[in-house]
Amino acid sequence: MLHYTATVGYYPNGRIGELFLNNHKSNSTADTNARDAAIAFSFAVQHGAEIEDIRRALSRDSHGRASGPLGAALDLLREAQP
Repeated sequence: MLHYTATVGYYPNGRIGELFLNNHKSNSTADTNARDAAIAFSFAVQHGAEIEDIRRALSRDSHGRASGPLGAALDLLREAQP
């Protein structure tokens, strides 16, 4: 089983400005893919992409659960919003 850690950076207004993802197997393919996905996500939101649009566009299984670490992190962030 793979374990991921997500760290979120916020703008002063509370909007997410960046996301960092990493895997416990440093420099593995899974770690690199997670880090690259987080970088692409961060660039997208910094240039005006809507987080919810990205979250909904990511791969999901037949039960609607996120298939990858970026989708899982965004689902957790959505659940944590007031």
